[in-house]
Amino acid sequence: MNSVFKIFTKDSFIVPVVAILLGLIVGAIAMLAGGFDPLLAYGSLVKKVFGDAYNFGETIRQITPLIFSGLAVAFAFRTGLFNIGVEGQFMMGMITAVYLGVKLDLPAYIHAPLTIIVSTIVGGLWAAFAGWLKAARGVHEVITTIMMNWIALYMVNFILVTTLVPEGQQRSENIKESASIAIGWLSQMFESARMHWGTLLALVLALLFYIVLWKTKTGFELRATGFNPHAAQYAGMNVNNNVIKAMFISGCMAGMGGAAEILGVFHYQAIMAAQPGYGFDGIAVALIGGNTPIGVVLGAILFGILSFGANGMKMGAGVPVELIRVVIASVIFFVAAHGIVRFILKPVLSKKNKKEVL
Repeated sequence: MNSVFKIFTKDSFIVPVVAILLGLIVGAIAMLAGGFDPLLAYGSLVKKVFGDAYNFGETIRQITPLIFSGLAVAFAFRTGLFNIGVEGQFMMGMITAVYLGVKLDLPAYIHAPLTIIVSTIVGGLWAAFAGWLKAARGVHEVITTIMMNWIALYMVNFILVTTLVPEGQQRSENIKESASIAIGWLSQMFESARMHWGTLLALVLALLFYIVLWKTKTGFELRATGFNPHAAQYAGMNVNNNVIKAMFISGCMAGMGGAAEILGVFHYQAIMAAQPGYGFDGIAVALIGGNTPIGVVLGAILFGILSFGANGMKMGAGVPVELIRVVIASVIFFVAAHGIVRFILKPVLSKKNKKEVL
């Protein structure tokens, strides 16, 4: 019991919770300034998310890709890299899943797993190229990954138009049923919400994130390289290989997320006029979650609830959807500027520390 109490009184737990509350308060102030009732708005948000089985299932569906992209960003951050290209890696996973889902004709027990594995690897290789450029040529990964987002967008559309989209259409054929990872019986329980195995994969991935980084030699080397590459090199670690390896693993997480969205939710790929935004939302999720696997899952839940519940705020309280972005941005601000939160909590934290000393 004492250990549980200690977890909930740790700075690492208190600061994010207070940051979230401050973000909600700032959002409420913004609503009041716009002439809206914040209590009604937040109540409508909760009702939208938890009001019925369908919306609750769709909220879980909204949370799932955020876990994948958040883990991808957080893994790179933990190894000292700024993978701003999760968006492109996610798209490469999507197009690979569509191509294999449409073109291959295999039994379900082979088709779906093979498609996920290949899509995961493609996302990893897309990220590993940016890692190689950093390791071999010293090109900063922020620049290359941002540029590769746009390359991925146009490459996806090129592949769609030339190989997958029937003439006169704006979307590919549906993937074969054997490639789908939708869970029919669970979907029926949630009133036809788009439930799929990708949610379980995302949670397993969060567990693997923790095991790889904190329980293996490889994870120790990756973290050491990110913390101080010169010290890591002096200790005999291959810094360049670790950079490429870290980017590859990060990209794999994003590629798997892209495959899960196609195979579990959409079952096709439309020609995209803009980037879908999964990767950029993943940056916010990783920041909210403090770049830890459990934090990313919780951050994705918060982000998903706020994003999906925005329509409820609009319908129930007349609040513009854009205001929910103010709430999310405020939460991110207070999480990132944790010094402000610690300053506000200074009297409480100082008393707690004195008690621990005594």
